[in-house]
Amino acid sequence: MATLYVTEFTGLANVASNFGAAQMGAQAPQEPEITSQTVAIGGGSASSNPFNAATTVVRLHCDAICSVTFAKGSATATTSNRRLAANQTEYFGVPKGDGYVVAVITNT
Repeated sequence: MATLYVTEFTGLANVASNFGAAQMGAQAPQEPEITSQTVAIGGGSASSNPFNAATTVVRLHCDAICSVTFAKGSATATTSNRRLAANQTEYFGVPKGDGYVVAVITNT
Protein backbone atom coordinates (compact mmCIF):
# COMPACT_ATOMS: atom_id res chain seq x y z
CA MET A 1 0.00 0.00 0.00
CA ALA A 2 1.29 3.45 -0.93
CA THR A 3 1.53 5.95 1.89
CA LEU A 4 1.81 9.71 2.42
CA TYR A 5 3.76 10.45 5.60
CA VAL A 6 2.79 13.74 7.27
CA THR A 7 4.99 15.24 10.01
CA GLU A 8 3.95 18.43 11.80
CA PHE A 9 6.25 21.09 13.27
CA THR A 10 5.76 24.34 15.19
CA GLY A 11 8.00 26.31 12.82
CA LEU A 12 11.51 26.77 11.54
CA ALA A 13 14.61 26.34 13.67
CA ASN A 14 16.41 29.47 14.86
CA VAL A 15 20.16 29.63 14.48
CA ALA A 16 22.70 32.27 15.43
CA SER A 17 23.63 34.58 12.58
CA ASN A 18 27.23 34.91 11.40
CA PHE A 19 26.61 38.65 11.39
CA GLY A 20 26.08 39.17 15.10
CA ALA A 21 23.79 37.94 17.83
CA ALA A 22 20.60 38.05 15.75
CA GLN A 23 18.68 34.82 15.30
CA MET A 24 17.67 33.72 11.82
CA GLY A 25 15.16 31.12 10.65
CA ALA A 26 16.94 28.06 9.34
CA GLN A 27 15.84 26.10 6.31
CA ALA A 28 14.91 23.24 8.62
CA PRO A 29 11.93 22.63 10.91
CA GLN A 30 12.28 23.01 14.65
CA GLU A 31 12.54 19.63 16.32
CA PRO A 32 10.97 17.83 18.01
CA GLU A 33 7.98 17.19 15.78
CA ILE A 34 4.54 17.86 17.20
CA THR A 35 3.02 14.72 15.74
CA SER A 36 2.98 12.56 12.65
CA GLN A 37 0.35 10.64 10.75
CA THR A 38 -0.01 8.58 7.60
CA VAL A 39 -2.59 8.72 4.82
CA ALA A 40 -3.15 5.86 2.37
CA ILE A 41 -2.61 6.86 -1.25
CA GLY A 42 -5.24 5.38 -3.57
CA GLY A 43 -7.48 6.03 -6.55
CA GLY A 44 -9.86 8.17 -4.50
CA SER A 45 -8.99 11.25 -2.49
CA ALA A 46 -8.04 10.59 1.13
CA SER A 47 -7.58 13.29 3.75
CA SER A 48 -5.37 13.60 6.81
CA ASN A 49 -6.64 14.38 10.27
CA PRO A 50 -6.73 18.11 11.01
CA PHE A 51 -3.32 19.52 11.87
CA ASN A 52 -2.45 20.38 15.47
CA ALA A 53 -3.37 23.96 16.44
CA ALA A 54 0.37 24.79 16.86
CA THR A 55 1.44 23.42 13.46
CA THR A 56 2.91 25.92 10.98
CA VAL A 57 5.18 23.62 8.92
CA VAL A 58 4.41 20.17 7.54
CA ARG A 59 6.78 17.67 5.98
CA LEU A 60 5.24 15.40 3.34
CA HIS A 61 6.97 12.26 2.13
CA CYS A 62 5.31 9.89 -0.32
CA ASP A 63 6.41 6.46 -1.43
CA ALA A 64 4.40 6.59 -4.68
CA ILE A 65 3.52 9.20 -7.32
CA CYS A 66 0.62 11.27 -6.04
CA SER A 67 -1.07 14.67 -6.04
CA VAL A 68 -1.78 16.68 -2.88
CA THR A 69 -3.77 19.72 -1.87
CA PHE A 70 -4.35 21.63 1.39
CA ALA A 71 -7.58 23.16 2.66
CA LYS A 72 -9.24 24.29 5.84
CA GLY A 73 -11.58 21.70 7.35
CA SER A 74 -11.75 19.25 4.47
CA ALA A 75 -9.90 18.80 1.19
CA THR A 76 -10.38 16.74 -1.95
CA ALA A 77 -7.31 15.98 -4.04
CA THR A 78 -7.46 15.54 -7.81
CA THR A 79 -4.79 14.58 -10.31
CA SER A 80 -4.74 18.26 -11.36
CA ASN A 81 -3.29 19.28 -7.97
CA ARG A 82 0.46 19.56 -7.32
CA ARG A 83 2.24 16.33 -8.15
CA LEU A 84 4.84 14.65 -5.99
CA ALA A 85 7.21 12.05 -7.40
CA ALA A 86 7.66 8.69 -5.69
CA ASN A 87 10.00 9.01 -2.69
CA GLN A 88 9.81 12.82 -2.74
CA THR A 89 9.94 14.89 0.43
CA GLU A 90 8.60 18.46 0.57
CA TYR A 91 7.97 21.02 3.30
CA PHE A 92 4.97 23.37 3.33
CA GLY A 93 3.89 26.24 5.56
CA VAL A 94 0.30 26.16 6.79
CA PRO A 95 -1.78 28.69 8.74
CA LYS A 96 -1.47 28.13 12.48
CA GLY A 97 -4.59 27.01 14.32
CA ASP A 98 -6.89 27.00 11.30
CA GLY A 99 -7.70 23.27 11.17
CA TYR A 100 -5.98 22.61 7.85
CA VAL A 101 -5.69 19.13 6.34
CA VAL A 102 -3.86 17.62 3.38
CA ALA A 103 -5.59 15.38 0.87
CA VAL A 104 -3.84 12.93 -1.46
CA ILE A 105 -4.69 10.87 -4.53
CA THR A 106 -2.60 8.59 -6.73
CA ASN A 107 -1.21 10.02 -9.96
CA THR A 108 1.02 8.92 -12.85
